[in-house]
Amino acid sequence: MPKTSETTLEIDLGALEHNHNYLKSKLHSSTKFMAVVKAFGYGSDAIRIAKKLEALDIDYFAVAYVKEGLVLRDAGIKTPIIVLHPQPVSFGVLIDRCLEPSLYSPRILKLFLKTASEKNQKNHPVHIKFNTGLNRLGFWESDIDFIVEQLNGREELKVVSLFSHLASSEDEKEKDFTLAQIESFKKIYAEFDKKVAFKTFKHILNTSGIINYPEAQFDMVRSGIGLYGFGNDPEMDKQLKPVATLKTVISQIHRIEPNVSVGYNRKFTSDGYRITATLPIGHADGIGRQYGNGKTYVSVNGKKALIIGNVCMDMIMIDITGLDCKEGDEVIVFGKHPSAEDFATTANTISYELLAGISQRAKRVIIGT
Repeated sequence: MPKTSETTLEIDLGALEHNHNYLKSKLHSSTKFMAVVKAFGYGSDAIRIAKKLEALDIDYFAVAYVKEGLVLRDAGIKTPIIVLHPQPVSFGVLIDRCLEPSLYSPRILKLFLKTASEKNQKNHPVHIKFNTGLNRLGFWESDIDFIVEQLNGREELKVVSLFSHLASSEDEKEKDFTLAQIESFKKIYAEFDKKVAFKTFKHILNTSGIINYPEAQFDMVRSGIGLYGFGNDPEMDKQLKPVATLKTVISQIHRIEPNVSVGYNRKFTSDGYRITATLPIGHADGIGRQYGNGKTYVSVNGKKALIIGNVCMDMIMIDITGLDCKEGDEVIVFGKHPSAEDFATTANTISYELLAGISQRAKRVIIGT
């Protein structure tokens, strides 16, 4: 890959395929695989990610909102797409574009039934979400009779799956809680199955769940962050490859004297003769202010360079004292070294937030097709 000449997010589809194959190798041959491509494919390029995964025969896609599903449909994606957090205002277009909603509350179920009836639907696929401990979205076990009552005698909907969401599958200290969630889900779907005449498939595992709780694969698993190269565990991370590499360039180099300040609010003051470089990337690109003031480093020709002073909207400054570099040289913000997880950890956050927050104004370049 040629050296970059501007701020660029490089997306490696070869790494994506590797991660898909690694995670798939952990599954039974009969287990379906749902790829989570919400938030622009975790900040990358949802269309290119989805097309690659569709070519790998992925079973399902998941997005958060209807708009994200429409983008994939407009790009020609035919694979089933579940919308995890649909809003009633979008139910009509959801139906028109053959998207499949997660129904997670009595209100949402009633409103979707009403829209489906008005649009003369028959057997529109839906997924019922149950809350087993994350306490974010989902029906309660006590809602089963209500759900069955609402569906009884109705032809508008076809319940394709029942699912839930683990809260701490990556945390060994929360193993008892996770196992309790899995047992709760088993109880819920057993009761549901007794009260309906149709079959559904079940899913609860996320990326960490695939690795830590393989006995709970059920009929399908869901992976988001794992596909993009991170497994919430250092050992698992060694088996995965980062899909996204954020690169930029040195715009200008400054040689400053002792006691000279750099950047807004003069948050950095030199303790001696220093050399600084300014990069064309800032908090409007997704590199927030929390990464400034010596907390985080980037890589300049393979060497660490600390971010100094406050991160600006469109620029950051780094300390390159003692480094062999020049204006126009490439800088790695994150990729392999530092990884997005390494970079995020310096600011007490996670790779998910960093990746999903990379602005769409950063140029995307696809490699490894």
